[in-house]
Amino acid sequence: MYDVEQVICIEEDKDLKKVGLELMFMTPQKCSSEDGITAVELAKLLEMPIDIVKKKLIILKEKEIVQVRGINPKYWKFDEYNFQRMDEDDEIFRLLCSFDDVDFDRYFQY
Repeated sequence: MYDVEQVICIEEDKDLKKVGLELMFMTPQKCSSEDGITAVELAKLLEMPIDIVKKKLIILKEKEIVQVRGINPKYWKFDEYNFQRMDEDDEIFRLLCSFDDVDFDRYFQY
């Protein structure tokens, strides 16, 4: 379980939120493979360092809300089913569901 400081850090983790939301709203057209997106592709898309993206992907994988396929390269994909089954009090669930500062134009083309 997380202590209070870790919960506060997770709730304010903008990089984790960026990675999680990008995967959540990822469409097959944005991926080079039907298995998902690589960490390198995701880092370029988000304009973030690869090390940070990999750390955030591991956190999401531990929560079982992203799936990983393959070995080299690894393809990452959001798991909608497991996300919907998460406890609403989970700090990562709350982080990914707080849409106050989210620009949806990034994810959708109208």
